[in-house]
This record gives sequence, structure tokens and C-alpha cells, in this order.
Amino acid sequence: MIDINKEIARLDWSKEPKGLYEPIAYTLEAGGKRLRPTLALIAAECIANGGLLNGDAIEKALPAALALEVFHNFTLLHDDVMDKAPVRRGRPTVHVQWNENTAILSGDQMLIEAYKLLSDVPAEKLPQVLKWFNEMATGICEGQQLDVDFEHMSQVTIADYMKMIELKTSVLLANAMRIGGYIAGADEVQQKALYQFGLHIGLAFQIQDDLLDVYGDPKTFGKAIGGDICCNKKTFLLLTAMETADAESKAELLQWMMASDRDTEKIAAVTAIYTRLNVREAAESVMEEHTAIALEQLDKLPQNAACERLRELAEKLVTRKS
Repeated sequence: MIDINKEIARLDWSKEPKGLYEPIAYTLEAGGKRLRPTLALIAAECIANGGLLNGDAIEKALPAALALEVFHNFTLLHDDVMDKAPVRRGRPTVHVQWNENTAILSGDQMLIEAYKLLSDVPAEKLPQVLKWFNEMATGICEGQQLDVDFEHMSQVTIADYMKMIELKTSVLLANAMRIGGYIAGADEVQQKALYQFGLHIGLAFQIQDDLLDVYGDPKTFGKAIGGDICCNKKTFLLLTAMETADAESKAELLQWMMASDRDTEKIAAVTAIYTRLNVREAAESVMEEHTAIALEQLDKLPQNAACERLRELAEKLVTRKS
């Protein structure tokens, strides 16, 4: 298996002007789970049957895997500006370390670099890969806009939220799987199974992220706890609380949502409401449902060591602490 961290470290950002490229290096060297490129490469290995069918399938999938990781980090730079997030992966965000203009421009360059990497995909596979990549990129932008729109909407349903996170988070994981497998020679049934695996793991992953923002440990989560509560972000937890609360609890929740200068108290109070309403258990139940659907898709893939790694990865993602 290719060491994706070593491959990312080989990307050269020692270019001029430094003000454009240093923030890119800063972002990528911060690490992270490398989930998207890892999924792409494991999908390729699974379809290539551990290299028995096509020894260079994983090498051929590497440019797409790197492109997916650079693209993902581009979205984080812009998301952090929009969310005014101070910390990412335990370090100051780019717009804090430098400034907002730098975060926007370096993010733009990362998008360009992602397409440059993607151009190294085998020529016969590139048209379809580009089509999926562009659809994915559009979906992510649509999901981000929905997320922004939700901030100003009084009525947002859990179904609305699930659609938003499907676009903003899940389509990237789904396409990482599908693209990696397709480059390795996946047929249409396998492509669909890979896509659905990534889609449902992505939904479970985002709900887990919502949980960690409230119940996680800042030392392992990599950013401040309670940020979603402070800014009244429409998360699975908040929407579930609003839909299941009795009149008294709902009024209390709405009162705290209007509090803007008592963050520590607000986080504690809203978390207590969530706990009282069993919101955490509801979120964990939905996570388990989507994880089960994802795992079912693996039965449609070659049963080899790479497929087993996908199973193990899925189970780790929904029990992670960061």
C-alpha cells in the first residue's frame, strides 16, 4: 500500500511567491486523517484484488488520490474563513496565521493544483473522472451554500440537514471510492457499491463530527468544543432536539440560542438539554444505520484484504475521537 503521507510530503510548495504557497504547505503538513486519498487507494487495491489483477492499478490511482486530498484541504481553507474558525487540527487556521485574503487566494491555488494533479490520471479514464470530480465539486459548493442558508432559516428539518451533509461531506468520500475503483477497472455494479459505501460512511462521519463538537475532548478533537452551539449551527443534534423537545425544553433551548455573550454557560446549558432529550443516543442510532448500509455494499466487492480494511476503517470512523 502506498504511504499517502509520504506522497503528499513530496509535493513541492517551495515556489514563489512564498505568500501564496507557504500557507498551502502549512495546511497539508498539518496532517489529518487523509481519509479521502486513503479510500481512493484502498478502493483501487480492492478492485485490483490486492494487485493480482493489475499490479500498477494503485499507482495509476495515486494522482486522483492526491487531487482529492488537495481539493479537500482547499475547501477547509475557505470554510474556516466563512465560519471564522480559529483552530484547525490543533493549529491556528490560515486566516488567523496569515489573513483572510491569503486564505482565500491560497485556497484558490489549491483548487488549481488539484486539477493539475488530476491531469495525470490515465488518459482513457480521465474524461469520466473529470465528470465525476466536477459533479462532486459542484455538490460540495451547493452543500456549503445550504449550510449558510440554514443559519438564517427558522425552519430546517432533519431531512434538509441530511441532504446538506450528503452534498457537503458525503459526495467527496463517495467519489473518492468510485474514482479509485474505476481507475482500477471496477465494473458498474462495483462502482455503485463503492459510491454507496462512501456516501453512507460520509453521513455517519458527519454526524459523528457533530457529536464530537459537543461531547469530544479538545485535546484529541483538534479544535474547540462547543463551537456549533455558540454559533447556533444547525446540526443533527440541534435539529433533533428541536423536533423532539417538549414546550418547556424548546423554550429553554430557544432562549439559549439568543444568548450571544455567554459562551461557556451556553455550551454547558445546551449540552445539558441535549443529554436530557437523549439526543446523543438518537444521533448514534442514525450513525449505526448508515454504517450498516455502507457495510452491506462491501458484499458486492471482491472479498480480499483491501475489502476487509474498508470494513475496519468504517468501524473506526464511527468510534473515532478526532
